Amino acid sequence: MSFWGYVRPDGSAGTRNYVLVIPQGLIAKAICDFVPGTRGILTVDHGSGRTAGDREQIARLLIGLGRNPNVASVLLHAASPGVGYPELSAERLAEEIAQGGKRVEVLDPAKDGGTYGAIARGIQLARLMVYEASLQRRVLVGDDRLSIGVKCGYSDTTSGIAGNPAVGYLYDKVVGAGGTAMFGETTEIIGAEHVLARRAVSRQVAQAIQDAASAQEARAKSTGLDIRTVNPVPSNIKGGLSSLEEKSLGAIYKAGTSPIQGVLKYAERPPRPGLYFVDNWMGHLSIFAGYVAAGANLVLFQLGGGGVAGRTVLEGSPSVVAPFLWATANPRTYAAAKDSIDFYSGTVIEGTETPEEAGERFYRIATDIASGTLARSETLNYTDPIDMYLEEPRF
Repeated sequence: MSFWGYVRPDGSAGTRNYVLVIPQGLIAKAICDFVPGTRGILTVDHGSGRTAGDREQIARLLIGLGRNPNVASVLLHAASPGVGYPELSAERLAEEIAQGGKRVEVLDPAKDGGTYGAIARGIQLARLMVYEASLQRRVLVGDDRLSIGVKCGYSDTTSGIAGNPAVGYLYDKVVGAGGTAMFGETTEIIGAEHVLARRAVSRQVAQAIQDAASAQEARAKSTGLDIRTVNPVPSNIKGGLSSLEEKSLGAIYKAGTSPIQGVLKYAERPPRPGLYFVDNWMGHLSIFAGYVAAGANLVLFQLGGGGVAGRTVLEGSPSVVAPFLWATANPRTYAAAKDSIDFYSGTVIEGTETPEEAGERFYRIATDIASGTLARSETLNYTDPIDMYLEEPRF
């Protein structure tokens, strides 16, 4: 099958067609509030007091977001990004984003008449860039242009039985068609890392998977905690999970069965199509922005029921420019949040569909949304601030 996408100069295809305004701040917010068709990042300035490693990670996130195929062009402002650090200079960010072939414009309050002047010029440029983007038309492209990222959350017994296997079916379809799929949450593979390592394409990749899990467990122990006693969290236990190993064995089903091509850092772009493990954290306000910076043009949240069933899911998209799909296999979660859930696989538990039939239905929904159908989260004009995944201490 295939989807209708916006073809970019670098050969990728967008599922959406936005003008991105970065980095965050008053200038970006004013432009995005004023001009429809623009998107910005809602977050705090992480540049001040950060180590060089974390500043490089912030830069990788911003550059990756700008190069995402869902972005038609980029408007970048130089209002003290990174407090003058060279890693976060507007010139460096603009140059690397422009390597993808898309239009990049830079606003500089020092040259544009201060903050007011930069906002006025930014609105003028953004209107023109949005108009230019509107001239583009979707064309039919192959599923090799799909790039997907996933996390699971509030995991319960339905997650491993039906929810994550349905995602895994979708992942196998995308990877089998020549597309790209990413999964992560390093704390969520501990106890099952040896199973993933057996699927690695090489001994080096297998070792990298095991090293990532070992490093996370050692980091927890350095604080005096055993991660296997604090995870699963109370909501997972309420949902029927008894141990981290049990939780991890259910979580890795979302990666399907394809060979794992490599281990990526947060916001790192895969070097070629295929399935990749991302060494990241489990927080959804950081993980999805990292997937999008790595090139994902569609992202998925597979939702369990622990701590969620009984309340409506009223959350916007933390993925900045990519459609954000909610999925669940928990019937109580689905009943409470039908207006928010894009895909329900509890049919497998109910006996009305096989896992393969549910996965095929998920694939059709995902490609429909890639072609322009709105994800449920896109019908909300609300977004929480993202939280960049940064590992080093702040000084």
